[in-house]
Amino acid sequence: MNDFWSGVGVDLHLEPDPEGGRRVGLERALRDAVRDGRLAPGTRLPATRRLATELGVSRGTAKAAYDQLVAEGYLTARQGSGTQVALLPSVDAEAPGAAARARVPRFDLRPGSPDVGAFPAAAWLRSLRRAIATAPSLAYDYGDPRGRIELRTALSGYLGRARGVIAPPERIVITSGYVQGLALLTRVLDAAAGRGVADVAMEDPGLPFHREVVRHNGGRVVPVRVDERGACAEDLGDAAAVVVTPAHQYPTGVTLHPERRRALTDWARARGGLIVEDDYDGEFRYDRQPVGALQGMAPGQVVYLGTASKTLGPALRLGWMVLPPHLVDAVADAKLHSDHHTETIGQLALAELIDSHAYDRHVRACRLRYRRRRDQLLGRLGAHGSVHGIAAGLHALVEVADEEAVLARAEKEGLAVGRLGEHWHAAGEGGDAGRPQGLVVGYGTPRERVYPEALEVLGRVLEGA
Repeated sequence: MNDFWSGVGVDLHLEPDPEGGRRVGLERALRDAVRDGRLAPGTRLPATRRLATELGVSRGTAKAAYDQLVAEGYLTARQGSGTQVALLPSVDAEAPGAAARARVPRFDLRPGSPDVGAFPAAAWLRSLRRAIATAPSLAYDYGDPRGRIELRTALSGYLGRARGVIAPPERIVITSGYVQGLALLTRVLDAAAGRGVADVAMEDPGLPFHREVVRHNGGRVVPVRVDERGACAEDLGDAAAVVVTPAHQYPTGVTLHPERRRALTDWARARGGLIVEDDYDGEFRYDRQPVGALQGMAPGQVVYLGTASKTLGPALRLGWMVLPPHLVDAVADAKLHSDHHTETIGQLALAELIDSHAYDRHVRACRLRYRRRRDQLLGRLGAHGSVHGIAAGLHALVEVADEEAVLARAEKEGLAVGRLGEHWHAAGEGGDAGRPQGLVVGYGTPRERVYPEALEVLGRVLEGA
């Protein structure tokens, strides 16, 4: 029993469990204190030397425990500021599923996020300083709903050379992310349908939240099948638009086959339909050059949506739309009446980052990092069986025979992964029978140090250990 926090202004009873060794026991005690709320976010912890003295352990043991919990995201450590309890997501106790979300996993292999610890803080700060130093005074006033011309010009060049997108600055609209872009498009399509409701075809399986965004903004979602060659154009019929992820389908990881690309663009030209291309992780291709964007094949029929969320981090809230000419004014008007314009300073900083080629260097470094993680995943799970979607992106699909059983074992191990079953359009409505089952495993989220251990746990879970 130790009350060593009393010396730093916080009374906390801590009793490390000796089972498993001193370091493991100390890690468990600290982790439980954070999870239980006995250590509040922002609480400053004692230095490792003081902690070691109070608990009667070596300083190396104390430092190793701190380092492990920093890697897992429970603590933060900065030079000059000491070690503090991290700000974990708050949970509304009345919300559905709150208890499940409140349990912070020890190992997080859920898809959807990059390694935010790799954010290029120094390069961003340099770009931010240059942007502020050179910005005209009018940059601090209300701006063009399409976004700053500096960023639209920088993106025009970058998207053309890196993704094969035909993107004149006047056809680019800056958004606060992919979700806002999808919402704006849905409203425009719904308005164009007059008194009717626009049918928006979306991949099945696909991300449920994106379907909710379309419905929330007035659209009607219809499913389009995804097989080993990508989205099936023959399912589209009279839909006003289809939303696809051609470079790396989410969640199956399939790359849209060239014949399917042609079929989609043929459908759009023949029916007057619109293709919405979600290029969420298109820069991350590992075994050959990245596949060019679909938009380059039919710029008059494709809306290209990209963001900085996977390359830099979701906190920036910066995304972009490259629109066919006939949609620019309508989308800009919808943006004006949504939030007037996206914040300006971040736009200017991103433009500087792109123009200095620091953005390219960061993307290349991330590509190497994520490829190493992909290779580690394959090395650990190679004997397990079918792993799909490994050529690109930040996640892979691992086939399993029984999702529920595997997820139950994962929860016991403190491992969080994605579940294929929740991505089907008919999920939870008796429509999953006979469909493939699998885990959607992300390799962007974990910190570098904890990733190998997370893979070991995943391997044991899949082996039924």
